[in-house]
Amino acid sequence: MFYLRHFHRVKHVAFLETLRRYTAQKEKPVLTMFTKNPCPLCDDAKEVLTPYMDRFVFEKVDITLPENMAWYDRYKHDIPVFYLNGQFLMMHRVNIKKLERHLNKLEHEDTAQ
Repeated sequence: MFYLRHFHRVKHVAFLETLRRYTAQKEKPVLTMFTKNPCPLCDDAKEVLTPYMDRFVFEKVDITLPENMAWYDRYKHDIPVFYLNGQFLMMHRVNIKKLERHLNKLEHEDTAQ
């Protein structure tokens, strides 16, 4: 009986430690790509972004969906378009230097807090 109680206590402490570490980390920035299908430039952009995917949450917005018509009107000739945390970042192609600069800045801000 003692063993079972001790096991559950250790398991609970390990869970709390994991939870503490998880909540202590800042959320990853969100990189949003405005796209449509087909979009060869978007496919190329996703390939270029692959090595960086662990540094942000990647979201795609299909501008051809009815609920995204405002984005379609704005970006129909410019996709892919990228926003980082809701702010315009780049369009047409991925600019790795610009992406890295902005990600580094966000990561630095997270560690400074």
